[in-house]
Amino acid sequence: MFCIEIKNFGTMAIKKQYLKSKPVCKVTFTVPADEAETVAVVGDFNKWNPKKSGLKKLKNGTFKGTFELPVENSYEFRYLIDGNYTNDGEADRYQWNDYAGTENAVLEV
Repeated sequence: MFCIEIKNFGTMAIKKQYLKSKPVCKVTFTVPADEAETVAVVGDFNKWNPKKSGLKKLKNGTFKGTFELPVENSYEFRYLIDGNYTNDGEADRYQWNDYAGTENAVLEV
């Protein structure tokens, strides 16, 4: 059996599904962006590479993607929407990043 935690962030959502069979958490990112051409989630877990983290655009205009992340970690991340970075409205927390010169959203799994 698994535990599901759903966080709604206004228009964005993150769903965490912890697997009992292995030490990973399936994290589903949902970003409504009707007008956008591309949306990716970039962060520590993919070396900030948007080519490894594109979200799929659904018919309703929402972008969605699921990633398996090792548990007992925290990951800095941001959304990259048509080349513009943005944070999730209510991430688990935020952390200043000197390299980026801004705060990043943080995901705790």
